[in-house]
Amino acid sequence: RPLDVFFVIFYTIAMLYGLLFSLPEGLGVPVSPDSPWIPLQWLHGWAVSDEPAHLLVPLPPYLVAATLLDGLVHAPFTLVLLYALWKGCNWIRPWALLFAGSAVTNMFYYFVQTFLGDYPPPNTVFYLCMNLPWMLVPMLLAWRMRKHCPFGS
Repeated sequence: RPLDVFFVIFYTIAMLYGLLFSLPEGLGVPVSPDSPWIPLQWLHGWAVSDEPAHLLVPLPPYLVAATLLDGLVHAPFTLVLLYALWKGCNWIRPWALLFAGSAVTNMFYYFVQTFLGDYPPPNTVFYLCMNLPWMLVPMLLAWRMRKHCPFGS
């Protein structure tokens, strides 16, 4: 199942990102060159060049909500999703559909705030190349889970 292998790779990265970057940022660890959390030191260059809202103290409420949802809900659920995709468990279907809807909704609001807010990205194409997969892959996951028994009976 090549598509499921793609999901396992993508969502392994997403889970690590959620736990290493989103969760600490949502909990108030600053994105700065001298951040006490090394992954957020790495994120600083990206924030300076492409998403300056991550540099604000305090973070805007939409960004706190998005990062906490990613770190506290999406990342832990992704462990369950990875297991179910790897083993081919049909019971994941309703949960995967809820997760996909949540992830798409979260990214929709994130994009609206980014493009209509005070800090639009300076390079829209690059920004979308780096961020659009976080919206499109959950849509693809929902499509993958469209059948009642996505892994067969």
